[in-house]
Amino acid sequence: MQQVDLLDVFRALANENRQEILFRVFSDKEAHSVGEIAERMGIAQSTASEHLTILRKAGILQSEKVDRQVRYTVNKKAVNEVLGMLQHWLTCC
Repeated sequence: MQQVDLLDVFRALANENRQEILFRVFSDKEAHSVGEIAERMGIAQSTASEHLTILRKAGILQSEKVDRQVRYTVNKKAVNEVLGMLQHWLTCC
């Protein structure tokens, strides 16, 4: 896995809709399709897809094609990496 860029993560999470997608939709620790996320959030599929792309490019989410659907899950390894970087930053000074 490529190292996560902390600034990309912060940029991705700067948007309240993406925060809500991450914390509300993925709190069940399950994989979700764009359609499921759009329905749960009450937004258009195209809007959900844009948000998911940004979260995936930042490394927070990962995607897997299952049949004709793309399913998204939290990238636990990347999130742990981000938390480790933040912990190091907070304790080094």
